[in-house]
Amino acid sequence: MKPFTKWVNQLFTHHPRKEMILIMGSQYEPQIFGQPVERNQTSLISTIDTEKSFRPSCSPIKNTTIMGYQFFEPYYEKKYKEINLSISLTRTPEETILNYFSILREAANLTQDQLGGCGTVGNGRVPYPIAYNFFTKDYQKRISYKDYLQSFTGIGHLNLIKMNRLPDETGLTPYFIELETIEGSSKGITNFAYYYGYVQLKKIQNLYKIDRMKLYGEDFLCAPYHLWQHDAESVVSIMYGSWCKLIKKQLPTKQEDYVKTIDYIGMDGAIYRFVFYQLTNETDVLISQFRQDSEGNWESIRIDPNNCINN
Repeated sequence: MKPFTKWVNQLFTHHPRKEMILIMGSQYEPQIFGQPVERNQTSLISTIDTEKSFRPSCSPIKNTTIMGYQFFEPYYEKKYKEINLSISLTRTPEETILNYFSILREAANLTQDQLGGCGTVGNGRVPYPIAYNFFTKDYQKRISYKDYLQSFTGIGHLNLIKMNRLPDETGLTPYFIELETIEGSSKGITNFAYYYGYVQLKKIQNLYKIDRMKLYGEDFLCAPYHLWQHDAESVVSIMYGSWCKLIKKQLPTKQEDYVKTIDYIGMDGAIYRFVFYQLTNETDVLISQFRQDSEGNWESIRIDPNNCINN
């Protein structure tokens, strides 16, 4: 199994002993940081502007392909089984994701326990049966419409703020995403919340449907106080340098928008490349690892630093 394929499969693995939590139609996990460290252990933590970790995103939204209520009128009061999507919505992987989240952008499932807004909010529950039809039949078998609708409880608005295509796998097209939501609360005030995760698309009869989704909730109070695992430079230096003894020389980080690229010269003389995506809470998430071969081509690899300290 290819390293990237194995990694993607691990992301979507569900442990049978653990009850699956659904949020917005996706398998949900809390954001993983690793073991906390005390605040006085500053030698492991880079000097950063922690204020960035407390503030919401300024990123432009991407889910704007469907605007206005006219799109929803033909589907009003229809059950999901009565809806046939236009093929124009799912012709390409990118169109599928953008249209799916555009339909959900102003969907709202606020309740008495999670209130927000002043009267009617957005398009209410009208978008949910439409969006559910973006799922493959297999995904619909795994997640019923009842559970799907319930997974949006408390969500009043949804923005897609990051979206990157990952290397294709056999029969699947994976994407990285980051979502910004406005959620109601028992206090009657609304809060911003952020999630990142992965979407897998499957091509069925020349159309792309969503076959899997997994989201991680972002924590804005953990990284700036306790951890170095949120910082790409520290992750590479400590995990792959100090733990695994793989680094001869770590090269300067290159950053373009939210994509961080760190190259290093390995003890074997080869050049390695790690690609991170920076989240709204300033956490850097490792996405890809590569090793340059003798012909200058980048080969996908997967080095697990935990093996270095467990052996």
